[in-house]
Amino acid sequence: MIEKRKETTEKAVLRVAEQMLTAAVTAPKAHGADHLEAFILTGEDKDRLADHMREIYRETGADFFNRDAGNVDNSVCVLILAARNEPILLEHCGYCGFRDCAEMAAAGGNCAFNVTDLGIAVGSAVSVAADNRVDSRVMFSAGQAALRMDFLAPSVRVCYGIPLSAGTKSIYFDRDPGAVLVE
Repeated sequence: MIEKRKETTEKAVLRVAEQMLTAAVTAPKAHGADHLEAFILTGEDKDRLADHMREIYRETGADFFNRDAGNVDNSVCVLILAARNEPILLEHCGYCGFRDCAEMAAAGGNCAFNVTDLGIAVGSAVSVAADNRVDSRVMFSAGQAALRMDFLAPSVRVCYGIPLSAGTKSIYFDRDPGAVLVE
């Protein structure tokens, strides 16, 4: 049996995506409370994410949404990491900029601990990609598009997408929209 490079590489990238998701969900959390959402998008769901990114580009004129959608098109998968906005109810905190959690919730703010936990999870995930020599890029744009999709909890306000690829050159480095995954 001969396993061709493209198929073997794609399988390896998907295995790393699973390891990244595991690293993210096992990353330390404030108060030991897990407010993380984590998904791997492939196939039609990944394509739908790119479509939403292009829709945001058309609405806003922000070119990077269109550029990043091209990167998502050329990626094997996208890891989605998001934080549900569920305050940990720590008394006398104020990290969010409000006096307490009730004031923060009334103003529509985000719990700083939830967002910090998301950042730690993202860092844990991308370190796994780097350790396995899989190319990745943390994208605000992909996270914004994911917020338009139907798989995140209603309380999610902060989300990032991390597309993954592995080829002879990282498609995320110079952001060449014509770069391809593997030929």
